[in-house]
Amino acid sequence: MNTLIYTHSACLEHRPGPHHPEAPERLQAVLRALKAPEFADLHWRDAPMGTFEQVALVHAPHYIDEVQSLSPESGYRALDAGDTIMSPGTLEAVMRCVGAACAGVDAVLAKEAANVFCATRPCGHHAEADRAMGFCVFNQAAIAALHARHQHGVRRVAVVDFDVHHGNGTQHAFFDDPELFYGSCHQSPFYPGTGRRDEAGVANNIVNMPLPRGCGSAMFRAHMRDELLPALRQFAPELLIISAGFDAHQLDPLGGLNFTDDDFHWITRELMQVAEETAGRGVVSVLEGGYSLDGLASGTGAHVRALMGR
Repeated sequence: MNTLIYTHSACLEHRPGPHHPEAPERLQAVLRALKAPEFADLHWRDAPMGTFEQVALVHAPHYIDEVQSLSPESGYRALDAGDTIMSPGTLEAVMRCVGAACAGVDAVLAKEAANVFCATRPCGHHAEADRAMGFCVFNQAAIAALHARHQHGVRRVAVVDFDVHHGNGTQHAFFDDPELFYGSCHQSPFYPGTGRRDEAGVANNIVNMPLPRGCGSAMFRAHMRDELLPALRQFAPELLIISAGFDAHQLDPLGGLNFTDDDFHWITRELMQVAEETAGRGVVSVLEGGYSLDGLASGTGAHVRALMGR
């Protein structure tokens, strides 16, 4: 089985405006990196359209209706105080994100793929049940987790998030369900202001590892080895989903952590090992942040290289 990439040209048509960090060039940089000769063994599929029934596994009906009604035919519409912007192509883009994540779950559970990477945008982990936040409209990682449960009967699902920002939306969706696990390493203090250690969920099913600005490889790896990975093994997920943000990269202009390509390769391999031990299957990875085009491209390359077993 090979590593499978889900992507779609519609994800380039989410255009939140000039100088916005979450620009189409982000995905273009990722796709260029993954078209290099070393990635020739990847299998590629078009991301299908997600369904609003899938979105409703996480998001409130009135919010789903709001997103649809605000989708503009021209110009821009703001979904929050100003940084989550819809353009005419946004609705299809976010539904392709949802479709990719859910199709990735289907492929891994059917053992059609060893692992899946969803090369889609915009990111999703800040989106809460009833509101957009931080460039995120729908939370595709959380939706994919609930899709695994409702479509396939998988009960224990984990999402591990190494984006520089805390995934408040995923935490919110998982907080009261002891059979859903959310683990995050993130810069703190930093946007969105959540992710304290004492935010532990209904059954210690939330594991937050706030890291100080300037944190580098040694501190990151020590915390992952000593805290998050043991907690994940104890939870013993039947399916592991990765929220793969690359804005903790040392080149990133928005973040303040100093992770390297080797760090992203290392944590990916560690998470794959847990998934093999506890579930006997691969992982589904969903692209989140990353705002240095060079850092995003090289970090993603390291991540996918690990998914390919290299």
